[in-house]
Amino acid sequence: MTEPLGIYIHIPFCVRKCRYCDFLSFSAPDSLKEAYAEALCREIRAAAELYQRPVDTVFIGGGTPSVLPYSVFRSMIDALREAFRILPDAEVTVEMNPGAGWSAEELNDLLGGTDRSGYGAPAVSRISLGLQSVHDDELKRLGRIHDFRTFLNTYEKLRAAGASDINFDLMFGIPGQTGERWRETLRTAVSLAPEHLSAYSLILEEGTPFFEEWKKGTLLLPDEESERNMAYEAAEYLGNAGYHRYEISNYSRPGHASRHNIRYWQRKEYYGAGIGAASFLGHTRWKNTSEMKKYLAVWGGETERTGPECMDACREDTEHLTKKQEMEEFMFLGLRMTEGISAAAFEEEFGVPLREEYGPVLEKYLGEKMLGEKDGRIYLTDRGTDVSNVIMSGFLHDD
Repeated sequence: MTEPLGIYIHIPFCVRKCRYCDFLSFSAPDSLKEAYAEALCREIRAAAELYQRPVDTVFIGGGTPSVLPYSVFRSMIDALREAFRILPDAEVTVEMNPGAGWSAEELNDLLGGTDRSGYGAPAVSRISLGLQSVHDDELKRLGRIHDFRTFLNTYEKLRAAGASDINFDLMFGIPGQTGERWRETLRTAVSLAPEHLSAYSLILEEGTPFFEEWKKGTLLLPDEESERNMAYEAAEYLGNAGYHRYEISNYSRPGHASRHNIRYWQRKEYYGAGIGAASFLGHTRWKNTSEMKKYLAVWGGETERTGPECMDACREDTEHLTKKQEMEEFMFLGLRMTEGISAAAFEEEFGVPLREEYGPVLEKYLGEKMLGEKDGRIYLTDRGTDVSNVIMSGFLHDD
């Protein structure tokens, strides 16, 4: 049986860029959004013709996909379903930001079942909603376009339209944030009963306004111990509220873990469409050009190149992974998940026992209680999660 494929679609448009964001995103007129969506549809059709595989997860991210005019977005979804065989139980996720969304009628069309799609399922099955904080002053500090009331209005519209699988993104380590304010964000988020919660710490990325403030010494962040305590409190509170922590930063109700994101951590194959989108197929990773002008020239309506030729022209940073690199990925991606990695799966994939390849580093961190072992699986302990980057770096091979 052909292994299903995952699809990621990048929509780079935002109302405005948040102060911490280094994603490939920017504001744009509707004319550019429409031209981009048309180019995306051409790439999607070409990818479907080339790979001819069923699809069981789709993630449409950004940027803010919901800043596209709804008719443009809907035509892109329809093109995707017409090109690929999207399985009936596929998880189809769209990222949204409050204050940059569609009308109640449009949401009903997107989430309300088979009245228009004809695919036996809603066009979209899962929504990831950017909340970050329930405090308006923190949202303003982050550069978000919404306040908490706008978030609630968006959430209520989604539920009324039939959304039954919703994620909230939450952020801790925000400038000026206290432990009590973080706890209030957690309590309020849980009271709204989303099916999934992602709790991320603020990361300072070079080139962002926050990074420049930090260099000048004007960005007042919680100290390291306070931020670590916020992570502990999230894990404890969400766990007690019935959310299973299945990955370092992700929590879900039973049956609502993000299948698409699990695909990344388990190194399953996916195709990325759109500018800057990454792909992983076979033993190769690559990404598309990040330049809009080049992308539109490659996939524009006047091109005489074939689909595969366009893909090659659009592709950058191609990396053919060695066996050692794939072993490294198996470890540092798999250890992000709380269930950890399977020693049997490692040996089956690479033909060598896990301990033969990584014995010294495993024994070091098992002895220090940074890693645990149970039923043939190796996983990060709570102590290990605190310093996960250090531990994962231990599984990188020396050149």
